[in-house]
Amino acid sequence: MAVTAVVLLKFAPGKTRQAIQRVGRVKGVREAHIITGPYDGICMASGKDMQALGTVVISKIQRVNGVVDTLTCLVVV
Repeated sequence: MAVTAVVLLKFAPGKTRQAIQRVGRVKGVREAHIITGPYDGICMASGKDMQALGTVVISKIQRVNGVVDTLTCLVVV
């Protein structure tokens, strides 16, 4: 069963536009946007199961140059 999460992102100063574009190209990310508030960006990520979703967030999104922090919120259906 597919698992989806909203991932809130904080970026290093001056890296927002570059980082959000890179996050948007990550396999498993459906969309990514710059936002205002305590976080700088938001994306929708998914995987076939929790392990696959964890790989998307930890091994891909968190390793994008400019990403300094994430908060992952699972979507409950």
